[in-house]
Amino acid sequence: MKCKSESELMELVSQKHRPALEELYDRYIKLVYSFVFKFCGENTEKTKEISQLIFLKLWTTGSSYDESKGSFLNWLLTISRNVCIDYFRKERAHLRNDRTLTDERLLEDENHATEIDQLLDSQEIDEAKKHLTEAQLRTINLFYWKGYTLKEISEIEREPIGTIKSRLHQSLIKLRRQIGNGDR
Repeated sequence: MKCKSESELMELVSQKHRPALEELYDRYIKLVYSFVFKFCGENTEKTKEISQLIFLKLWTTGSSYDESKGSFLNWLLTISRNVCIDYFRKERAHLRNDRTLTDERLLEDENHATEIDQLLDSQEIDEAKKHLTEAQLRTINLFYWKGYTLKEISEIEREPIGTIKSRLHQSLIKLRRQIGNGDR
């Protein structure tokens, strides 16, 4: 499994070949966990649960990765971002319906956006982010941490959407190389 590409592994995962999923897990759990940890405001219990949901989604939904549409890392981080957003949307919906929660608990969950803005605990990712340009860092933060769409970022930055897509792609490549996954 170690010599197979991500595309080959995802094909095997779609055929319910467990060792392929395990290999993807081994390759990317550290990055996914760090990403989710930041998104969860450093809540380890939620981070563990969401990280499991991400790999479970790869296994159960028949997610298909198309190498011609971009890198596996971009695709996996997009899935991770979407799972995180869905998780918190569902959690907030439950909170609105549950009238027995204290005001303090409601306030805590309403302020997730503030928690998401806290620095990553992972020293490795913090170090990798230092190698990004200001524009790349801004784009990563707006897209992954703030939840803006590429179109919205294009409007905020007053640049063509193609430039934003390219900047995001190059940023992720640079981060991956800095973290040490670039040789896979």
